[in-house]
Amino acid sequence: MTDELRLIAPRESFDFEGGDAVDRAFLTAFQRDRLHHAWLLCGPQGLGKASFAFRCARFLMGHDRDESFGALGMSRTDTDVRLITAQSHPDLLVLEREMGDAKLKKNITVDAVREVGEFFSKAPSRSAYRVCIIDSVDDLNVNSANALLKILEEPPHKGIIFLISHSPGRLLPTIRSRCRRLTFAPWSDAQVNTFLRQRIELEDEAIDRLVRLSHGAPGRALSLMEEGALDMDSLAGRMMEGTKPPRQELMAAAAMFKASNAKSDGARKFATFVMCLCDRMQDGALGAETSQKGQSIAKLWSKLQNAPAEVESINLDRGDYFWSIYNDLSALN
Repeated sequence: MTDELRLIAPRESFDFEGGDAVDRAFLTAFQRDRLHHAWLLCGPQGLGKASFAFRCARFLMGHDRDESFGALGMSRTDTDVRLITAQSHPDLLVLEREMGDAKLKKNITVDAVREVGEFFSKAPSRSAYRVCIIDSVDDLNVNSANALLKILEEPPHKGIIFLISHSPGRLLPTIRSRCRRLTFAPWSDAQVNTFLRQRIELEDEAIDRLVRLSHGAPGRALSLMEEGALDMDSLAGRMMEGTKPPRQELMAAAAMFKASNAKSDGARKFATFVMCLCDRMQDGALGAETSQKGQSIAKLWSKLQNAPAEVESINLDRGDYFWSIYNDLSALN
């Protein structure tokens, strides 16, 4: 265990805790020769949907089983498995948002989705199947979603598509209806707590905060840890309590939220800070619902619910918005 954390990419993840039910569902379909051509993997972010997709890809394309990794487990030393891990397997295509102008593009483009059709027009070169993983299908725009629908309407021979969705309700109904759906359920707080304690060494209070902020998604808890959410949560807590943080710390936070480049995603960090603050505000409002301060906290909490999306949609300065939040909270204390 350590407080130094390196997140494992889904393609490198062989252990799949909490995945027995989805493992069995996929394995049963495979054994009964009823393997659907499109699998919609649903659930909140951080539950291992992408890891499961790569797990299935290794199972379909590899040869050397290793049941120590579960029902779908494959050996790390299998040639095809090593190619998948190295991102160089000719029968695997992974679609994600691409980098553009020093930051991730907002959508997976229609041209990228059309590559899927071209990919499936060819026979597998070294495996029994060709596999495509789209992470996530939520990132498709209208044109790319329609292009995907055309592919789903004509199932590829020996081709399997895994569609990862954190918000399946927003997808086209026609896309959902053409997929076999697997739902990933949030873990209990106790399960996430145990998961974290096996991987990182932190004080009990820090673990408890990560558990609460993760909302039952262990992968999200690790991501929050990596991006410095505990520091942002500490700042949010002190702002709520009326303990005035040092000016230098506030200025550093504003600069961090304002930044937007390949090394510092200010939008994501600002959204994380707002989430931490809103969680703290819920505690601050409890028991004070009828007081003027409690009502003011509730009003500010409501305002902040859509703040990250609003800031991005109308291109507001995240640093300035942070100072606005700080001033609003200072007025309450």
